[in-house]
Amino acid sequence: MPVIGILAAASPDNAGAQRMLAAFREGLSATGYVEGQNIAIEYRWAEAQFDRLPALADLVGRKLDVIVTEGGDPSVVAAKQATSTIPVVFHTRRDPVATGLVASFARPGGNLTGFSLHGLAAKRVELISEVVPQAKSIAILVNPEDLSAEDDIRDAQQAARAKGVQLHVIKASSDSEIEPAFAILSRLQANALVVVGSPLFSRRRVQLAALASSHTIPAIYEGRGYVDAGGLLSYGSDLAAVYRLKGIYTGRILRGVKPADLPVEQPTKFELVINLNTAKVLGLTVPQSLFARADELIE
Repeated sequence: MPVIGILAAASPDNAGAQRMLAAFREGLSATGYVEGQNIAIEYRWAEAQFDRLPALADLVGRKLDVIVTEGGDPSVVAAKQATSTIPVVFHTRRDPVATGLVASFARPGGNLTGFSLHGLAAKRVELISEVVPQAKSIAILVNPEDLSAEDDIRDAQQAARAKGVQLHVIKASSDSEIEPAFAILSRLQANALVVVGSPLFSRRRVQLAALASSHTIPAIYEGRGYVDAGGLLSYGSDLAAVYRLKGIYTGRILRGVKPADLPVEQPTKFELVINLNTAKVLGLTVPQSLFARADELIE
């Protein structure tokens, strides 16, 4: 029976991670593989402690057929460092060519392939600027331990300059640093907030949404889970669709396709979700232009 290794940055009790892995299994089953029937899956969970990932990557010694990474770049890098022969299916928030993960999008060339979610921080700056057009300054919250943090900051700075607003960078790398980050946000008197994607922030999305409301700060997030938790709006790739495709890629590799021959793809479907209740609490009028583009309105 073939064996897949899941190298996960999140915790096993993370509901979002479990939803994504369920979507992965759907994609896998579309290629004829069902966990427990004709495929075995071994899981390693870093519980948002990225420094644990290199040790957890020792699962390469379990005679795996494919490794699938969860949680973005830290798990991708750990898998790449652990093996140059076992196929790895990833998704990254960075440019996979610029960072050396693959040789090119069309022909990855090695044992890694997957999906790139690069460049969405700039779009989030643009969208929150539409919601708060009078904003003079915008803050971006990053986890400095995320390898994509510098890319997100750079992209957000370019978008902020184009909008003529000042960008403040606020950092939180642990649960205990999230609330103090909002105290810094208040002192800076930023008019809006962009929360970038991070396994740490995903796990604390209820807290983040509550803090944004209590500080009366309009905020945009990476996925609809934040909006369900009371956040104002989110814009990002349909991650469930990405994980289904990761399942399909994994199945194709198990059937003999080389990862070097599977192009790295970029999602073409993005979701804009707006929580109208939160907008009302914040005293905001959502522009009609955003209403027309929204995939879902939560009332």
